[in-house]
Amino acid sequence: MAAKPFFLGSRAKITPSGLQGGTEKLCELCRTRAHLQCPKCRVTFYCNAEHQQADWVGIHERICELLVPIRSPTNSSLQRAGRIEMQLKKAELINICRLVAQSKLSEGKYQESLPAAQFCLRSSLDVHGPSCVQIVPAYLLLAEANIGLSNLSMAAELLSQAEWAAFKSPECGPAVRHQLHRSLGRLHVATGNLEAALLNFANDIYFSSEEYDLDSTVTCGGYFLMAEVFVKQGKMPIAHSLYCEVARIWHCHLTELVKTHNQYVRDSNVLAESPIDRAQRADVDKMLRTMLEFEQNDFRKDSTQTALVAHCLAMLWFLGEDSFKARGFCNMALQASQLIPNHDLTKPICGLLQLLQGLPTEPLSVSD
Repeated sequence: MAAKPFFLGSRAKITPSGLQGGTEKLCELCRTRAHLQCPKCRVTFYCNAEHQQADWVGIHERICELLVPIRSPTNSSLQRAGRIEMQLKKAELINICRLVAQSKLSEGKYQESLPAAQFCLRSSLDVHGPSCVQIVPAYLLLAEANIGLSNLSMAAELLSQAEWAAFKSPECGPAVRHQLHRSLGRLHVATGNLEAALLNFANDIYFSSEEYDLDSTVTCGGYFLMAEVFVKQGKMPIAHSLYCEVARIWHCHLTELVKTHNQYVRDSNVLAESPIDRAQRADVDKMLRTMLEFEQNDFRKDSTQTALVAHCLAMLWFLGEDSFKARGFCNMALQASQLIPNHDLTKPICGLLQLLQGLPTEPLSVSD
């Protein structure tokens, strides 16, 4: 059953994760009066079955048992050693919720991401307080979910809270500031304020390059977002230039990952885990496919860029153990590279095709 939408707004009281607001039990999602109780942990409550199901799918299944010691304090947990242990458990919850929310956002499951993002914010406020830089990422997760759901006024309010926390915190470094400007840029894109979006993406690139380097895959995410704005403005040559930079950075990064992966397999004679997790792979796949479609639709027909992006996608899915997709993109990259005499990508593309020989030729199921 599909759950009714729920949003965290200005009138919704953000109750710290370890408390339930006195004797009155509140719904975990919408903070209205609760009538149902989770039968497993018995410390989480809901206003109706729809919100109970939404929370279970969104995050509660992952953290149900972890909530019991936090929401059922004992005399020992109230002592100093117990309080330290409790804070560590809450920090673990924050990390789990952050990872789950990020994964669902990368898959475009904005409604499903809300429970994890909302719990992450409540727990962060509980542990760090309202004026600490550590709560900014939680605000950004919830804002990203609301942007995805086109609830832009809510996203703007959440980002305003994130800006305030960043401003009040002297230890707010470039890593957090780049995330904040990236989210603000996405909000401005959604509202149609493209000039403000470009300004924020420029700040995103500045702070991410300060933290990670100009050639970092994190920084090139800002290049990609700027390119998308220039596409909306009809400035195709600028967009093409930025897309080329993104493809170059990711091609270098993926080439090194494939080399390391193959070396590990040769040395240990066992399959290695993918160095790119599912959430990141979904983000990179979406970005590279957007760039590939741009090249295929561009009147210039840049075969070099097409070969580079298709080879990136082939390496991405080789590392993701989907040989069917990897082989398809490899063949596309080879076809594009052969249009250019003595192209330096032809050899590594053929090398990847050789690695793919003998691997399954059928597409992976959706569950895989």
